Amino acid sequence: MTISATAVRFDENTMWVDLTDGRTLGVPLAWFPRLLNASPAQRAKVEMSRTGLHWEEVDEDISIAGLIAGRGDMTAQPEQVA
Repeated sequence: MTISATAVRFDENTMWVDLTDGRTLGVPLAWFPRLLNASPAQRAKVEMSRTGLHWEEVDEDISIAGLIAGRGDMTAQPEQVA
């Protein structure tokens, strides 16, 4: 069985994702800078698929498997150490 999202909502600092297995994941928005900087209207335009979440307007794709594994934005560049 593939676990999918059934709903996505946001508060000031967190993205909440309800899953088909009954769990709700709370993920810090800081993990996903594009969503952190998006407007509430842009965040509301989420497309849910069997395997993930997509926001066309802000060019963000998040896999459910990645959320369950605790992975944030994998495109972020590591900070440079001086």
